[in-house]
This record gives sequence, structure tokens and C-alpha cells, in this order.
Amino acid sequence: MTATAPEQPVPFAAASQPRPLGDGTFTTALRSEWSINGHPHGGFVTALIARTAMLVAAEHEGVNGDPIAVSTEFLHATSLGPVLLRTDVRKVGRQTSVIAVTLEQRGRSCVESRVVIGRLPAQRPGWVDLPVMPAEPPANALPLGEEMPGVGPSVFRLAQGCDVRMDSSAAALLARRPVRPAPGARDRQRPPRMRLWVRPRNAEADVYFALLAGDINPPMPFLIGRPGWAPTVQLTAFVRARPLPGWLRVHVESRAVGGSWFDSDATVLDTSGQLVCQTRQLALTPGP
Repeated sequence: MTATAPEQPVPFAAASQPRPLGDGTFTTALRSEWSINGHPHGGFVTALIARTAMLVAAEHEGVNGDPIAVSTEFLHATSLGPVLLRTDVRKVGRQTSVIAVTLEQRGRSCVESRVVIGRLPAQRPGWVDLPVMPAEPPANALPLGEEMPGVGPSVFRLAQGCDVRMDSSAAALLARRPVRPAPGARDRQRPPRMRLWVRPRNAEADVYFALLAGDINPPMPFLIGRPGWAPTVQLTAFVRARPLPGWLRVHVESRAVGGSWFDSDATVLDTSGQLVCQTRQLALTPGP
């Protein structure tokens, strides 16, 4: 008997392309290779919603550009499998248009979003304050999806579709190994902060993958010893430019982890150092 070959992961562009059913309704299946610990990845869902809105925009005269802002409320947990996406054109304007997208599963609204469509600037910002990161992951950056507590291959399934590297300091905290402070540093808790590098496998990043990259990191409470599922409640993402080919660098930090809540801010740069995406989210903190 011949063994069955393992199913190949569906590339990001194909997995995030919904199928139109007519009258502004679309369908697709949320796949395991774009999931975290068995749950559809929030950044992937954000990219799927943005792509759905752009398919609607292509059918309406006067609605053109790129998804420049996506504001999303995650109402109920989604599961892997089929979903329905309903859309509604809320505004058609000269500068911006707005399309609402609702993701339904088993007859229940799980995710509701507003996608703002507009023109991305042709020039770089006149002023910008961005984190300093190497253009490519350093030699000691660790690939996510390998045997690391909380983000091993059975949990971080996104590693099948994209290459993600994490800086060694954050990886040591995830593994609950002590990090030696720099000489002269004060003896205090390190702030929750991560630096990552990500790119899709066998493809180049686009604005939709930049949206996924804005949510690529493990939950920030992991860094202070509170691992577990941390469902996002609200996420807002801004697309600022189309990424150039190469690695996307992602700087993530949290301002507060307290009670049941934590926040997470991500800044995504392309290989040239250009700002391509920003995200801010509020999520539930795992653990007691």
C-alpha cells in the first residue's frame, strides 16, 4: 500500500482569497496552517476581511485604492472550517470609501469590521519615529514553530506558510530562561517587548501580508510568565505603504498587562526601513 503524501499548505494569497456567491456575499474555509493553537489567526482574519472588501470595491465605480485602515471587533471565537462573509458599502467618497464586512460561522456573527479604502502616499513621510532593527534577522534569531514553549509546531501552525524569526532575548523569556542584563542596567523587570522578522514562504509580502505581520507575535503576557490563549477583543490596523520584497521587521510592545486585559502595539517595517503597517489591539490576558 502506498502511503498518502501529506497535504501541502495553501499559500497565503490563495488561502485569503474568498469565493464570491453574489450580492456582496463571499465564502471561504479557515485553514489549520493559518491558525494558532487550533484557533484561526487574528491577523490572517484581518487580511481576509481586507481582501474581501477590496473585491467588493472592484465592483463599484468610484471605489478604488488600497485598504488603509481596518477596525475589527472579535465578537465570538471562530473555528477552523467554512465561513460566510457579508459586505455592505457604507460610503463612497473622493478621498475614502468604507466597506463593512461581517464574518459569520454556523449562523452567528463572529467578527465585524470596517475597512477604509484610500490612496497610499507615493512619497515617504516627512517625519517619522520608527524603531531601529536590522533589515534581516540576526544569526541568533530563533525560528518560531520549532520546539519552544507555547509556540511549538503543533501550536504555531503559521510556520507552515511563513518564516518567522524572533530575537533571542524575547525567545529566552518565552522559554523562561534568565536573560543576563547589560552592564550597569537597573535591576527591574524587562518591559514586554519583541522583535520579529517575517516573510511568506515562496512569495513576497503585499499589503495583506503586512496586516497579518502586525499580529504575528505570540501574546505579550507570555513574556511575563502568563502563557495561554489570549483572544483579541478589538484590533485596529493602518496600512501605510506597500512593502518592498524581502523580510518584514516587526517591533511589538505592551503598555500595560493588568487584570483581565493587555494591549499590544506593533510597528511593521519593510526591508528598506519603510513603515508599512501599524496595529493596536486589546486582548484578554491568559492565566489567573
